[in-house]
Amino acid sequence: MLETIQNYFQHIPSAHRALLLAGGITFFWLIEIAVPLFNFKYSKLKHAGINLFFTFTTIVINFGFALIMVKASDWTVQQNFGLLHIIKLSPWVEAITGLLLLDFIGAYLVHMIEHKVKFLWKFHMVHHADTMVDTTTGNRHHPGESVVRAVFAIIAVLILGTPMWMVMLYQSLSVVLTQFNHANIKIPKWFDKSFGYIIVSPNMHRVHHHITRPQTDSNYGNIFSFWDRLLGTYIDTPMDQIVYGLDVLDNSKDGSLSYQLRAPFNKSIKSDY
Repeated sequence: MLETIQNYFQHIPSAHRALLLAGGITFFWLIEIAVPLFNFKYSKLKHAGINLFFTFTTIVINFGFALIMVKASDWTVQQNFGLLHIIKLSPWVEAITGLLLLDFIGAYLVHMIEHKVKFLWKFHMVHHADTMVDTTTGNRHHPGESVVRAVFAIIAVLILGTPMWMVMLYQSLSVVLTQFNHANIKIPKWFDKSFGYIIVSPNMHRVHHHITRPQTDSNYGNIFSFWDRLLGTYIDTPMDQIVYGLDVLDNSKDGSLSYQLRAPFNKSIKSDY
């Protein structure tokens, strides 16, 4: 079975990756319509416009870094470079360990750093600017942030020595979980009390999008929720207390593309909130 997974993700067609992105957004979009948690008074299509623009810029930037990613991965495999080559593990244990550490470095760690380094935070603010978080918000990243995340993904590959099939599997899981944990859907309590200890649920991630600290500086995880629990960055807040946006931004302009693109360079915006 593992060999089948390896072969598929080593040569996953671009059409399948596009279908995963578009299909996931469509799937969770429909669920949001059926069982929304918050009844936003908005046009879902208009709201999606700016978020899909940033999704497109993220795709373009990731495509630009793709060759570097492939070269880095191939080099680590050829040179037996990286933690996964130093520590000899059985195939399944290696695959699971690789996914866990890719998520830790490429998602949790870079996310936390973006909140701690003022220059990086100014770009990440655009993601937090959405006052009506739904599944399209998941890929709402300023182009500057997309570059930072791509660089961290490459660093993770170099540190771990992950083969390309593992990178593609991780990225595929990341796309789906990002769409899921941003989705505006009602999640039953039993889910958070069971699966929520393993994967990031919408209820957990909504806390991260709260308008003020300390919630904003918590729940950094993307796929696996236990990084926050283990490292003391987990906060549980009732959903009826959640307010989206950022108190250092003009939240009435969360749908203004020009305002969001210029936000990192706007000196009138406090970057330390």
